[in-house]
Amino acid sequence: MKTDIQIARECELKHIYEIASDMGISPDEIEPYGRHIAKVPVSMIDEKRVKKSRLILVTAISPTKTGIGKTTVSIGLALGLNKLGKRAIVALREPSLGPCFGIKGGAAGGGYAQVLPMEKINLHFTGDFHAVTSAHNTISALLDNYIYQHRKDGFSLREIYWKRVLDINDRALRNVVTGLRGDGVVSETGFDITAASELMAILCLATDENDLQRRIENIVLGITSDGRPFRVRDLGVAGAITVLMRDALHPNLVQTTEQTPAFVHGGPFANIAHGCSSVLATKMAMTYADYVVTEAGFGADLGAEKFFDIKCRKTGLQPRLVVIVATTQGLKMHGGVDLSMIKEPNAAGLREGLKNLNRHIRNMQGFGQPVVVTLNRYDTDTDEEIAIVRDNCEALGVGFAVNEAFLRGGEGAVELAQTVVDTIEQIQALPIHYTYPINDSIEGKIEKVCKRIYGAAGVEFSKTAVKQLESIRTIFADDKDINRYPVCIAKTQFSFTADSKRYGSPEGFTIRIRDIILNCGSEMIVAIAGDMLRMPGLPKSPQAEHIKIVDGEIEGLS
Repeated sequence: MKTDIQIARECELKHIYEIASDMGISPDEIEPYGRHIAKVPVSMIDEKRVKKSRLILVTAISPTKTGIGKTTVSIGLALGLNKLGKRAIVALREPSLGPCFGIKGGAAGGGYAQVLPMEKINLHFTGDFHAVTSAHNTISALLDNYIYQHRKDGFSLREIYWKRVLDINDRALRNVVTGLRGDGVVSETGFDITAASELMAILCLATDENDLQRRIENIVLGITSDGRPFRVRDLGVAGAITVLMRDALHPNLVQTTEQTPAFVHGGPFANIAHGCSSVLATKMAMTYADYVVTEAGFGADLGAEKFFDIKCRKTGLQPRLVVIVATTQGLKMHGGVDLSMIKEPNAAGLREGLKNLNRHIRNMQGFGQPVVVTLNRYDTDTDEEIAIVRDNCEALGVGFAVNEAFLRGGEGAVELAQTVVDTIEQIQALPIHYTYPINDSIEGKIEKVCKRIYGAAGVEFSKTAVKQLESIRTIFADDKDINRYPVCIAKTQFSFTADSKRYGSPEGFTIRIRDIILNCGSEMIVAIAGDMLRMPGLPKSPQAEHIKIVDGEIEGLS
């Protein structure tokens, strides 16, 4: 079988000027990054056209070690819609170097459903991740310098919230000490991965350049010795940070394996952040397409919940339908089948694993949304297994389609595309039923997500989390906006619980909230559940061991 990178090289690419022209954008309006990539100015967004477009959210069952293929399905669905004669664009998140060099090897789709040029998208692309990393660490350096230069004036921070970031998995940097040997003020700090930076969330939620700077100004860096919040605007450097982020704000235009437009922009993870591509990329795609396919990271309990409760609530975006991606292998793992036997037919294990799918279906219906389930087909799938999943979906009254875009491109996604179009045309747009009222307490919002979405029986707050909640109420008592922040729970992607090894559809468990992080720039409360870390580690054999240049060509990014 051909690798993703071999398939990508076989595809004929249009010049990015042609892609833009096909959309109705003059080449003079875009900023090209070579022949096949460009940034499109945010000024090109037309809110009137956005309201007429049909937005489709792609999410998935809880992922497993076998993979799900959500990005491949998202791209394939856009290709299938275009095969039906619809004007469709896909809007995706940017890959992070950490997972690409750690586990994934690449995150631009797969087979004949990819966004191209995949090597550039998976590597440095247009430098958006680097801009976020540089801007974040510039704030860190300026903050350390401010503390150092003003220490004789009596200035100090009793708590410092702001850490540093790096776009690579590096467990050794989770906890570090800076300022040793007299080089500054000694401080305990650490690194998060760039995707977890508050600046990444800000990039993906900002509506324009002014909003970007407003949010940057509001970032809380720490608490002063006399109990006041210390923000970026107190440093007087918000303008400089906005300058570093300015180009990154504009969505990136690329193309698919079938030369249809795609926007790839922003990259927060759904297990440690809100997991959605930028609002601006979504609206840009909706400006130029009748159907827009976007995805939210990991399972529906993470990315999709945050898509609705954070992204849609803050922006007024309204999807017309949710597609849930499943695989027979993933379902069998959720049904207790051992990984070594996962490719073998096992009807009992498959039926047991459907409990995981069905909980995700109920959750999406709980948001008031129509649901279509698609089975991302593998060559080991049997007709009997497919029939079991199809019958389950029909019994629940949700649409079902098999997806074969990996092997057949748009033709392999026509069944899914037709099911999606038929469902949208039969059902009017439905209002979103959010998981919690926005004026609820922080604890109330967290508990409602844990109980209503994860299925937890209870929520336990650690002493650290309780202390942080009390601090927020005391120090920010006059900031009424904080009471209206949504919550963003950082939790393992592999389970409804906070235990990554509890597959399936567990019941009666308790979610432990270890820490609470206040993000006043992205305007959300981040709650850390269980042992979730915001700086991942590398596996014993990282994918970086297989990435290399052979005869002038890159290998291993697939």
